[in-house]
Amino acid sequence: MKTIMITGANEGLGKESARQLAAHNSVEIIYLACRNAEKAQKAQAELETSTGRSIFKIVIMDVSNPDSVRKAVADLPEALEGLIMNAGGMGGREPSAMSQYGVTNIYAQNILGHSVLVNELLNANKLTDTAVFVGTEASRGVAIMNMKRPVLKTASEEEFLSIANGSYFKAGELDPMVTYGPVKLLGNLWMSALAREYPAIRFVTVSPGGTAGTGAANDMKPVMRFLFKYIIMDFMKLLGQMHSLETGAKRYVDVLLNSKFQSGKFYASKKSGMTGELVDQGAVFDLISNEKAQDNAYSVVQNLAEATDKHSAGAREKVTSV
Repeated sequence: MKTIMITGANEGLGKESARQLAAHNSVEIIYLACRNAEKAQKAQAELETSTGRSIFKIVIMDVSNPDSVRKAVADLPEALEGLIMNAGGMGGREPSAMSQYGVTNIYAQNILGHSVLVNELLNANKLTDTAVFVGTEASRGVAIMNMKRPVLKTASEEEFLSIANGSYFKAGELDPMVTYGPVKLLGNLWMSALAREYPAIRFVTVSPGGTAGTGAANDMKPVMRFLFKYIIMDFMKLLGQMHSLETGAKRYVDVLLNSKFQSGKFYASKKSGMTGELVDQGAVFDLISNEKAQDNAYSVVQNLAEATDKHSAGAREKVTSV
């Protein structure tokens, strides 16, 4: 695999996975897809120093902004063999607020832009081998952390749409610790349906597990950021449910480069925790391998992605007419 793109590559797991991939001599270009040019340039310089290789190229891309994603793909000079959809997190300071595209910020940040990215790459024949979507153990629940498994009544298109626009959640549950798992589950199911739709390309979801040193909470409000970084994370360490940044990123690299990780599957830790061996989560949570649920999720994700194209075209038409 010679040419790879990583979204959210200026820090944390994205940056570390870029460093690890550069250790493979067969990798010739790694695109660092980042929304902030200054941070991207700093990461590029640090990676070149730490790896001794000048193979890192910057792509300015904000995955919560579909127009930004489309421009980045249009400007991409070559096809990608590998893609790691790492950007995302807890949805910023207002995760449950509605974006201009009719979905919550946490959905926009984790899935909307990535679905546009995959569509644009496929339409332009710029994705040829493997796409990896970053999931989370929260999508199937973690008993030891008292993280409940998402409960879906019908797994219908309507129910998945309610996850994307936030109406699925009760008013008191509109915080990222509750909404993150179901949103990522929607992404897992979308990826599994993509695998059946495009059998020539490998589409795999992997969780980095309980990982120290990520930037997932950086955009949260100060109180939530403190709670996540110094209470929740420390509690996870005490329970032995944390591993290093290097170990979390290695999961990405292993899944990307090793075809034993099958297309359409979601790999994460065993159901008892958030570290250790990667296993197929379809054996842990039946819904993950339910093809009807996958198809319904795919329909919702695709429709929302396509709607942003119509929105963008309409916005541009208004600007032009003015």
